[in-house]
Amino acid sequence: MTAELHCFGESGHSYKVALFMQLAGYDWRPIFVDFFGGATRSTEYRALNAMGEAPVFIEDGQALTQSGVILLHLAERTGRFLDGDRNEILRWLFWDNHKGSGQFGTLRFLMNFLPPEKRPAEVIAFMQGRVRAALKTLDTHLSGRDWLAGDALTVADLSCCGYLFYTEPFGFDRAEWPNLDAWLMRIQTQPGWKHPYDLMPGNPADRAAKEDA
Repeated sequence: MTAELHCFGESGHSYKVALFMQLAGYDWRPIFVDFFGGATRSTEYRALNAMGEAPVFIEDGQALTQSGVILLHLAERTGRFLDGDRNEILRWLFWDNHKGSGQFGTLRFLMNFLPPEKRPAEVIAFMQGRVRAALKTLDTHLSGRDWLAGDALTVADLSCCGYLFYTEPFGFDRAEWPNLDAWLMRIQTQPGWKHPYDLMPGNPADRAAKEDA
């Protein structure tokens, strides 16, 4: 049975799961979630995921939420991207959700997807400092190594890279972080890699076109 991933292109958390399945050759299809149209606040969506978040992974009658849980489920199901020290993999998965993507995604949203007059300058300034600290942690760890948690690509890498392929400005410039840039390039050269806007439906250009129509 083809797995379904309820997702949208701007969601870095959705991208982590979509990228895993893309690289693993998993049988899946995206189901567009109109986040910016309020879909995740609807009664129907809350019945699917009471947390009101994307992604939601559905296969064989089972629904899973939270990208880290879905990544581990897929890794254990397929035997892919789990080669390494499991404790180290889990350490970076948890770090990412708390210090990495949890902050990258918030800052990117505040800086790009709120109307300019509603962007909280003080909050953005505070978040920029925290994001730079997280990027430094990640960049330092990748000094002298190819992957985060062993000698091969793992779900730790797929989780932590989730927001770093987006081009909307949120204080991350690959040229400023050589270890991160080299790591992201290694991920990009994996067979089948796709940018999030090529892998999932929905992106800022589509929304702008609809608003102008």
